[in-house]
Amino acid sequence: MNLDSAATFNVYRTRLFGIAYRMLGSKADAEDVVQDAYLRWHAEDAAKVDSAEAWLKTVVTRLAIDRLRKAKVERANYPGPWLPEPLPAVDANTPETALELEGDVSIAFLALLETLAPEERAIFVLHDVLDDDYADIASMLGKSEASCRQIVHRARERLTSRRQRFLIDEQTRTRMLQRFIEAATSGDRAAIRALFAENATLVSDGGGKGVAATRPLHGAERISWLWYAVAKRAQGKAERRIVRVNGEIALANYFFGHLHSISVVVTDGNLIHEYYTVANPDKLGSFARSVRAPLMADS
Repeated sequence: MNLDSAATFNVYRTRLFGIAYRMLGSKADAEDVVQDAYLRWHAEDAAKVDSAEAWLKTVVTRLAIDRLRKAKVERANYPGPWLPEPLPAVDANTPETALELEGDVSIAFLALLETLAPEERAIFVLHDVLDDDYADIASMLGKSEASCRQIVHRARERLTSRRQRFLIDEQTRTRMLQRFIEAATSGDRAAIRALFAENATLVSDGGGKGVAATRPLHGAERISWLWYAVAKRAQGKAERRIVRVNGEIALANYFFGHLHSISVVVTDGNLIHEYYTVANPDKLGSFARSVRAPLMADS
């Protein structure tokens, strides 16, 4: 590969990582896909490629579909709920791993995308998140435009029926998380319960390695008892810091001085409707390396 060809690949590296990460929900897997695409580009005669961007996006999308098919089998045997790997701001802001955050990459949204089949997910992400034309998507995947339209329509209907989305500003989200920190730290069960909607859901991913609920918890009552028990066990040894995860305000949870988990919420500003916690240590490497990010309120 000549220098011009390598430079061309680097122009699109960020975009390619964004596609792969949205498809796979794993930084390591996304990086592997991008590296594999790089090796294929290295072996290709770039002078004969009409559009480097189209060629690279096609390769990355197809590689991601193949990898996701294998991952689906593995995740079916995963101990407890599976959630995407969170990316900290210090990671997402580097040229190598930036996400092009024009589209939604929240943990809650990526978790919802897990309900889609691999090819269906690719077509939905390319069109509804990354705004690619149906003609381009059809060319990438060897399908008709009509078929792609129908796949997106069905996926959109399914996701919309399951997704709770509230338009709130970052200050409101930060205040909501600060209220949760105060209630959870005090162990005041009534105060914790008052923060959650009656039909709230809590999903924890411990991967069989981190302390986490092995099944989703439903309802403010059950969730409040969980946090009450956590507060009693921690006995003042817990610390929660407000950080940025996948482009949104979230929590880094430390227990006994060690990073335990990263948590994000879906909130309307008054109540928490969904609470997601990633406690699998295999998915916390980026945050552990970022070394206790400072409180957002202090920045």
